[in-house]
Amino acid sequence: MERHLFDADHDAFRETARAFCEKEIAPHHDSWEEAGIVPRELWTAAGSAGLLGFMIPEQYGGGGARDFRFNAVVIEEVTKARASGPGFTIHADLVSSYLLDYATEEQKARWLPKFCSGEMITAIAMTEPGAGSDLQGITTTAKRDGDDYILKGQKTFISNGILADLVIVVAKTDPEAGYQGISLLVVERGMEGFERGRNLEKIGLKAQDTAELFFDNVRVPATNLLGEEGKGFIYLMEKLPQERLTIAVVAAAACESILAGTLQYVKERKAFGRPIGAFQNTRFVLAELATETQIARVFVDRCIEELNTQTLTVSDAAMAKWWTTELQKKVVDKCLQLYGGYGFMTEYPIAKAYLDTRIQTIYGGTTEIMKEIIGRTMGI
Repeated sequence: MERHLFDADHDAFRETARAFCEKEIAPHHDSWEEAGIVPRELWTAAGSAGLLGFMIPEQYGGGGARDFRFNAVVIEEVTKARASGPGFTIHADLVSSYLLDYATEEQKARWLPKFCSGEMITAIAMTEPGAGSDLQGITTTAKRDGDDYILKGQKTFISNGILADLVIVVAKTDPEAGYQGISLLVVERGMEGFERGRNLEKIGLKAQDTAELFFDNVRVPATNLLGEEGKGFIYLMEKLPQERLTIAVVAAAACESILAGTLQYVKERKAFGRPIGAFQNTRFVLAELATETQIARVFVDRCIEELNTQTLTVSDAAMAKWWTTELQKKVVDKCLQLYGGYGFMTEYPIAKAYLDTRIQTIYGGTTEIMKEIIGRTMGI
């Protein structure tokens, strides 16, 4: 089914993103997986290519194109390049929207130029050892002390956690006020008391740096408060649909990429004297997956359009997130089966895809939480 989401500008941008992936990422990704991190030079190269700040106003060095279709192009090309290491989505799809919508003009002038160039890598720290999907359960606190906040607490599973120079931290500025006591503070590299733990070892996304962050009475200037004090929870709720759509875009692109690779494999691999793609079971499996992947693509594209017109609902974003990520799990599992024993070998992309896929139904809100959100909007 032909896509009608993009125009000529997006197509040209896709060529740039694809060329960047082919030249700067694909030849090196295996070594990054061994290292557990990508080099900072990749970020500055991406900044030079215009892949990090295309949504930022031109006055700050960006491209001035706040259109999520450009975000989708980068997400799709990085996903299809099987590049699980670069944390560009955290930076360009999530943190950018917080800075654009809630930062003051002074903060934008201070942070956005290096955001665009890749000299400053960003992250957002919500999850804690005892609080994941339940953001109201966080225990990190930020107590006002004159012109500063004293930040104390711990975060975990933070993507870009090792490389990040700027971290948006979710903290309670008024522990007695419930969700109205949550605020967002921007912590910068080098602030005394801000420490990173180890680069966490994961079953997938091996090249993506994921860390624990510790805040031991970090003195954060009040000028680093993002938005208004006590509005943090509201800001998070406003931005979570975009985060969940970002994950859905990854899922849809991953399904397409996995299917394309598997289709090529079953045409070449032979059993009992003929390609395994010639067997009815293979055709039926791939026909089913291709159909569901096409359905996912159409729905995700519609969600992108709605996000651009600011009409994407919390419920629709939750639907896109849970359904596409569960589909991604199904696609990679059934496709791996068609590879037989080779699918169990990590030298084959399908095996890495299998490992990288598993987190998709967890972060950004678990499948169970997504269904709970949808159920509540139905009045039940």
